[in-house]
Amino acid sequence: MPYEKLLSPLQIGDIELANRVLMAPLTRARTPDSIPGRLQAEYYAQRAGAGLIISEATNISPTARGYVYTPGIWTDAQEAGWRQVVDAVHSAGGKMALQLWHVGRVSHEMVQPEGQQPVAPSALRAEGANCFVEFADGSSGQHPTSTPRALETGEIPGLIEDYRQAAKRAKRAGFDMVEVHAANAYLLQQFLATGSNQRSDRYGGNVVNRARLLLEVVDAVSAELGAGRVGVRLSPFIEIFGLSDDEPEAMMRYLADELGRRRIAYLHINEPDWTGEGPQLSDAFRRDLRERFSGTLIYCGHYTAERAEALIDAGLGDAAAYGRPYIANPDLVERFQRDAALNEPDPNTFYGGGAEGYTDYSTLD
Repeated sequence: MPYEKLLSPLQIGDIELANRVLMAPLTRARTPDSIPGRLQAEYYAQRAGAGLIISEATNISPTARGYVYTPGIWTDAQEAGWRQVVDAVHSAGGKMALQLWHVGRVSHEMVQPEGQQPVAPSALRAEGANCFVEFADGSSGQHPTSTPRALETGEIPGLIEDYRQAAKRAKRAGFDMVEVHAANAYLLQQFLATGSNQRSDRYGGNVVNRARLLLEVVDAVSAELGAGRVGVRLSPFIEIFGLSDDEPEAMMRYLADELGRRRIAYLHINEPDWTGEGPQLSDAFRRDLRERFSGTLIYCGHYTAERAEALIDAGLGDAAAYGRPYIANPDLVERFQRDAALNEPDPNTFYGGGAEGYTDYSTLD
């Protein structure tokens, strides 16, 4: 069988996976009312051959939103919608994690409750970033972000509670795991990065303080599910939405040590070359991460089956997450098993719409 290591089982925290081909979180903007339904259940169940499906980023609260048509997990109706999705995935033999999301400053007043300002570690606008909004005339489209307000220190316990409640709902909905989204220049990474965090309280300044919120969120979520069912997504060195960081390596070393001590299930690293262009993570960086973190290491970033097999064979990672290949190939694992050609995704149908470009891609059979 080709790609013997990539297609082999994997113990990831408290969960055993059938293979190491993971479905990466993919925003598809197909829940106009923020409630997943039958269309999402069909979409994810089609991809249940993945060792683990990581859901699209899911807002933990009304103020966490930065884009319309994205799902949430703060109401009973949303929880019930996700339960329908998870039941479909489990019936098809798959396992699924819910990614917990707060966009922070990558938002606009038009998608915030009562038109209020987005929140962030500091009142610094995400320069060059857009969010997907619905205009007054009913149309939708891209719009530059609003200037956020800085979270008050006294508000942070409530934010952590939002994460805890989201994890509690995820557990009730039947998810096997949750993933804390601390990557891609959203709220938790905004706290981690020097360029977006100019606070002078216990959540700003040095590496320990800037990491504090993420670690407190992980502790709260782990208290609900157990650390063995919690993962964290990180994107060191990434520069999008105006994010900049003077100390990415120091932060990664500290987080790897601290999250390793907490014995969470996995770290999911979104690489800086996730589009296939730009810098790549060095083997030295990967080895250092491996030495510091004893859990599962997942890498995501323009991986082929061959590249993932080589990564696992070298002992530098344990699994690879696939994004765009999973959009167009619901049977991606079977295609790897047969060493078959892949369908090409249609970028015109990535975001918004219905079944077209979502549940209608062909399988080998």
